[in-house]
Amino acid sequence: MHMKNKSRELRARNRMTQEALAAKAGVSRQTILAIENEKYDPSLSLAFKISKIFHARLDEIFFG
Repeated sequence: MHMKNKSRELRARNRMTQEALAAKAGVSRQTILAIENEKYDPSLSLAFKISKIFHARLDEIFFG
């Protein structure tokens, strides 16, 4: 079972494409897609990068 997250909602709210988020986070678009579809749990360092990009706390984005 993978961690639930709000990355898709935050990305849409910020009018950001998967490609743009991937570039900012230093990963592939496929990685962002897998995270958004809850098929992949990001590493802690990637989760922190995503939280910084969205200016949100980790627990506001990723939760069990």
